[in-house]
Amino acid sequence: MSGNTGPRPQRFSAWTTRRWLRVGVAVSLALLTVLGVTGAWVLGRTQTLSEDLLDVKAPAVSTSFRLEAALLNQETGIRGYGLTGNPDFLTPYRQGLTDQATNAARLAELLHDDPARLEDLAAVREAARNWQERTARPIAAAPAGTVSPPSAERAAQGKASFDRVRAALSGQQGRLEADRARAVEHLSASMGLCNAIFAAIAVLIVLLAVLVFEALRRGITEPLDRLGADARAVAGGDFGHPIALTGPADLRRLSGEIDFMRRRLVRELAFVEEARLRLDAQATDLQRSNAELEQFAYVASHDLQEPLRKVSSFTQLLQRRYGGQLDSRADQYIDYAVDGANRMQVLINDLLDFSRVGRVHRELQSVDLGSVLKRTLSALSVSIEETEASITHDPLPALVADPTQMGMLWQNLIGNAIKFHRPDEAPRIHVTAVPEGEQWRFTVTDNGIGIDPEYAEKVFVIFQRLHTKEAYNGSGIGLAMCKKIVEFHGGAIAVDTGYQDGTRITFTLAAEPPKAVGPSTLPEATRADTEQEPGTEYGAERDPERDAEQVQAR
Repeated sequence: MSGNTGPRPQRFSAWTTRRWLRVGVAVSLALLTVLGVTGAWVLGRTQTLSEDLLDVKAPAVSTSFRLEAALLNQETGIRGYGLTGNPDFLTPYRQGLTDQATNAARLAELLHDDPARLEDLAAVREAARNWQERTARPIAAAPAGTVSPPSAERAAQGKASFDRVRAALSGQQGRLEADRARAVEHLSASMGLCNAIFAAIAVLIVLLAVLVFEALRRGITEPLDRLGADARAVAGGDFGHPIALTGPADLRRLSGEIDFMRRRLVRELAFVEEARLRLDAQATDLQRSNAELEQFAYVASHDLQEPLRKVSSFTQLLQRRYGGQLDSRADQYIDYAVDGANRMQVLINDLLDFSRVGRVHRELQSVDLGSVLKRTLSALSVSIEETEASITHDPLPALVADPTQMGMLWQNLIGNAIKFHRPDEAPRIHVTAVPEGEQWRFTVTDNGIGIDPEYAEKVFVIFQRLHTKEAYNGSGIGLAMCKKIVEFHGGAIAVDTGYQDGTRITFTLAAEPPKAVGPSTLPEATRADTEQEPGTEYGAERDPERDAEQVQAR
């Protein structure tokens, strides 16, 4: 037959800290109660024995001796009176009678619940009564002053009768002394037992204190210390450190829950780490893709300069030399070609400027934005005069920024505000600047045609135009360039859609640009060739014959 070989269930493994405390306190109280009741009983018995000794046994012995003294006084007085006839001897006799009655009554009161000792007292009384009737009273009744032989004879006979009284007294006193000795012995034993019990109570209290301390140390303090050490190890970064399950059931359950939380945290951290690695890889790929796109845009726009310069130069030469010599349709075609080449030149130059933001202009220094705005207004003076624009501004701060990019920012924002004005109203433009935490918030407000809220995000996308080129000229890069400049300097830009009387552009700039701006991703050979050739700047006057000669020479 196969028996059950599994582990025996541990009876106390499921006990919680509260149950252990309840059982411990109950057992301790039970033991202390038993010892306390026993001690109280022993103490009460000791008190009873002490009272019996002090109030009964010892007074009975002393009273017995006083009774003996009273009888001895009677015998001495009667014997002297019988031999001499002197009445003075009757005085101790009579006093002895009084003391006998008092002491006998006292002794009977003390021994009222002790029949054996009352029998001894009755024997003493009986012997004394016989002696008094046969000897003492007849002698005391004799006339005083004479000695009668019969009285003398009675006195001699009374001596033998009084010896029986002495014998009764001796027996009574011996037994009373024995009772007192036994009471003293019982009292000593009871006091010893009482002292032993109270000593046991003291020892038990000390043992209980030691047991409670040891139980708290092993059942609560050490498990909590172990749990705290494990938790600190996990909090210190050792997430693989397991939480030990020790102590009572509730502490083990708490440790298990913490360990479950640790394991879940490990899983979450592993998932987060995996997601971070994927995001880093995606960010690296995106950064490389952006760099490649930026390089492609720059190279493409830069390399388009040469063929575009040929097209632009020769179409302008055709317009100069053969304008009016051909038919009107030929002149129209030439105009289309010249206009397309010029607009392509403007678009390429704007794209070059856009690609240079954050790459070429990187000279960060303290810039007075008020002075930069003043220079921008000077550059836009022709447009300002033609439109009779009114431009005001609040005091502007000095920030650490790239001065060239700040000039491009003001030129695009102010230029747009002038360009998109209402036909029947002169432009009114106001610039404000207020501190906002560690940044500055700027607003450029105008009374122009405004921007619909649905296009508030679209206007900052490159090449996105809300109007045709016949209505408003431009390449659609201006606000996209502004966004790139603002973000390069740690800020953000947006259209205030709540403003209805025109357009309000708000943007923020940090007091110092973020330090995360990295070096240009373009190759050194390409970056070295970022400066425009003379005569190719945006808006510069060009000589088509000189350009054609340069093209032919090349």
